[in-house]
Amino acid sequence: MRVIVVGLGVQGRKRLAAAGAEAVATVDPFNREAQYTGVQDVPLAAFDAALVCTPDEAKLELLTYLLSNGKHVLVEKPLFAASRAQLDALKAVAGSHGAVCYTAYNHRFEPHFVRMKALIESGRLGRIYSARLFYGNGTARLVRDSAWRDRDAGVLPDLGSHLLDTALFWFGRTDAPFRIHSANRFENRAFDHVAFGADSAGGESGAPVLQMEVTLLSWRNHFYADVFAEKGSAHIESLCKWGPSTFTVRDRKLPSGRPDEEAVTLVQPDPTWAIEYDHFKACCTRGESNIDNDIWIDETLRGLRAALD
Repeated sequence: MRVIVVGLGVQGRKRLAAAGAEAVATVDPFNREAQYTGVQDVPLAAFDAALVCTPDEAKLELLTYLLSNGKHVLVEKPLFAASRAQLDALKAVAGSHGAVCYTAYNHRFEPHFVRMKALIESGRLGRIYSARLFYGNGTARLVRDSAWRDRDAGVLPDLGSHLLDTALFWFGRTDAPFRIHSANRFENRAFDHVAFGADSAGGESGAPVLQMEVTLLSWRNHFYADVFAEKGSAHIESLCKWGPSTFTVRDRKLPSGRPDEEAVTLVQPDPTWAIEYDHFKACCTRGESNIDNDIWIDETLRGLRAALD
């Protein structure tokens, strides 16, 4: 597959490296290393798909152009719109032109995220009661000094979208309403520390209680997830890119006592970019878009944003 990279920043360079020899052109109006300043300047016959790594406000117009011309698109998360109708329209454009619209959430391809999903689906943990997820980095000052990042809801859509997608990946969609627990602007103009969550969707078969926290004030970048369930618990400590990353499973002792424990620790480079690129190509072959996930994440975050106003 021949791809172009649109937006030659930090993410764009990672996508470029993953694509390797399949990348035939780069596009960026501000980076002189790019071969083109506008995507419309790239001959349509020269490529099959685009990896879009631009600021949020540019995405919808770019995606509409690319999908309308039958080009598959991988776009960096998050994919937001002013209304549900805009994302529905984008889905329709992709479908009518036989093009795939895939929003990238590379953490789905973390080895321990995959292990967690397999464990939950195996039934070994029994009924899932609750999950607690934390995602933090120390980029508050970089965000504040950025020309475009320190605004609106701040860290909530940036890192919060990752946690919502993770919950979607592990547990499926929940109809339980999400609420803001706390939101602060400790250093930035926009929110730089937010806690939010959702109660169970109800009943013994309902979705788990979700507790989420995102921050730009974690001076050592960190992620953790704790899943508590009927027959035990499972835990992730850190990501591969910040390693070591550990996955722990604990089997409950009845009536009480110290659980049996299994742990796997990985010390390795981040594998997610290459794996996700291969996954994207497979989606293109199968004709599978994931824009329905974006619609749910966008609607959830829109409700949380409204609570911040």
